[in-house]
Amino acid sequence: MTDQITITLPDGSSRRFPSGSTPLDVANAISPRLGKAALAAVVDDRLVDLSSPIRRDAAVRVVTADSAEAVPLLRHSTAHLLAAAVTALHPGAQCGIGPATDEGFFYDFVVPRPFVPEDLERIETKMRELAGQDLPYERQMWPRDEARRFFLDRGEPLKAQLIDEKAEGQSDVSCYTIKDRATFVDFCVGPHVPSTGRLKAFRLLSTSNAYWKGDAANQPMQRVYGTAFASQRDLDEHLRRIEEAKKRDHRKIGRDQKLFLFHPWAPGAAFWLGKGTVLWNTLADYMRGVLYPAGYVEVKTPIVFNKALWETSGHWQHYRQNMFLIQESEDEQLALKAMNCPGHFLVFASEVRSYRDLPLRLHEQTPLHRNEASGVLSGLTRVRQLSQDDAHCFVMESQIAEEVERLLRLMQRVYADFGLAYSARLSTRPEQFLGAVETWDHAEASLKQALAAAGQAYTVDEGDGAFYGPKIDIDVTDAIGRKWQCATFQLDYQMPERFDLKYTGADNAEHRPVVIHRAIIGTFERFIGLLIEHFAGAWPLWLAPVQAVVLPISDRHAAYARQVRDQLAAAGLRVELDERQEKIGYKIREGQMQKVPYMLVAGDREAADGTVSVRSRSAGDLGARPVSEFVTAALEEIARKGTGLSPSAARSGEAPSLVS
Repeated sequence: MTDQITITLPDGSSRRFPSGSTPLDVANAISPRLGKAALAAVVDDRLVDLSSPIRRDAAVRVVTADSAEAVPLLRHSTAHLLAAAVTALHPGAQCGIGPATDEGFFYDFVVPRPFVPEDLERIETKMRELAGQDLPYERQMWPRDEARRFFLDRGEPLKAQLIDEKAEGQSDVSCYTIKDRATFVDFCVGPHVPSTGRLKAFRLLSTSNAYWKGDAANQPMQRVYGTAFASQRDLDEHLRRIEEAKKRDHRKIGRDQKLFLFHPWAPGAAFWLGKGTVLWNTLADYMRGVLYPAGYVEVKTPIVFNKALWETSGHWQHYRQNMFLIQESEDEQLALKAMNCPGHFLVFASEVRSYRDLPLRLHEQTPLHRNEASGVLSGLTRVRQLSQDDAHCFVMESQIAEEVERLLRLMQRVYADFGLAYSARLSTRPEQFLGAVETWDHAEASLKQALAAAGQAYTVDEGDGAFYGPKIDIDVTDAIGRKWQCATFQLDYQMPERFDLKYTGADNAEHRPVVIHRAIIGTFERFIGLLIEHFAGAWPLWLAPVQAVVLPISDRHAAYARQVRDQLAAAGLRVELDERQEKIGYKIREGQMQKVPYMLVAGDREAADGTVSVRSRSAGDLGARPVSEFVTAALEEIARKGTGLSPSAARSGEAPSLVS
């Protein structure tokens, strides 16, 4: 008699099946319709192919297009479909890696020449041909050495290298085949959808240069990006967002608005132009204005440090390849700093500290340098020279919950001022960690207490904390639904040990402080890139590099226009005067194209009445206003920022606005 196993279903019921039954057998037994819709299955919390045999009692959940696992699964399988198409069209192409990503998938290839748009069209056509044939994804277990030899013999040493790294100590490895006229074979742990016919809603998007394992010293490759979804409707919506993102590209808007530029002689370092510098300083001064009342002390630490600092912090051993090293100077090995925390530890240790000094909050905006590979540099969002809204809070362990609550409320206030939506993630103890379990448990409990006290909803990423402490990460959602990881609050018990930091407690004994690494906006460059794309260059008044432009109708109105400009500037508004010999309609269109919040037209009537005709970027013609009235309303709008109401307006129940 065949051995029987018990399969427990998601509703709690159970059924008996012969040992060796597959998830597809289970799905068909529940319902032929479910079997037809099945893509994979979760067996005892592990995602597996539908053909994977089940040989012991297990909990089974069938994965369909509506399941949370569906889209990553479809993207992974579509990446393999892409590789099958490329190798069919380009014999001799070497395959690298092809993972699913949050936005889609990519696959890296070694090919004789770079791909061009016409190549992508042919590749996608071939992918659709293979999908139309409904070819099975067949999982085969090969002896490790045999698989390694197979890939070497067919001219794919990169796959052999992956087997060496990912299957070390294993006797067998899994390979997947897609059998067309020529069989495509890929080393992969899977799982995959049952067949290529399940892949319908996909699109190739672009290609770029890449390097094996992201290292410029390694083999150059061509990376093909694509995306896939469970439905054509979801794909169409994603493609619509991509088109919207192109319009919002911070690199294009930054160039059009003359905010910044890049030059090949300073790769990965932005040149901030006049208007961009105004924006930068507005952001920096805003953060100072928020932090000073919150008890922060701004410091400036050196940009270049002896390697002894980085050896103490551990960066020399684990991060040196990402740092800019300086040739020895007077027998000293030096490096540009990539982060502020080690310098802040030296500041803390520079004098005797008491428990009465804690929390001590050190804040810094000094430039940092990170040796990012040239192939990954991308406008402001991936740079080599950067500055951070960076701070380190030195606290007693008993102060963790209260301090993190303060940080969360600070973050909530800042993001409200920018009008940004966000969500929080708590990352807990990973498998590999330093310190005692009891310390981690207390730290995680303190973070949960702080989140609850701040009224901050959150999800938990189990095991995703750093090796030296749990953390809270904040993801900002922009105007078109993309998520940007910005704020972070990281507990650190290890660096105080490495730097021998101590304070004298109320018991007159020495104790170790706990360090909270914290950022609110994160990297200035990346945050400005986020804001440009979020607002599509249409800055809210308080952030706009140019808040108003005065437009004289003709030369005879220039003197009055200058008076208006000076009056606005004296009130603290950022204002420009457009005295060009152009028609007023042209000047207005230019101001609209530059997305200036307000255009103030000055002609005969305005000069006689002491007014300006106000045109709003968003609301159009607002009519004539006395200059003083415009100034008052503009200052009220600036004070409200993204929160909706200024303190005075909140008290009165009104929201004064130029467009109200």
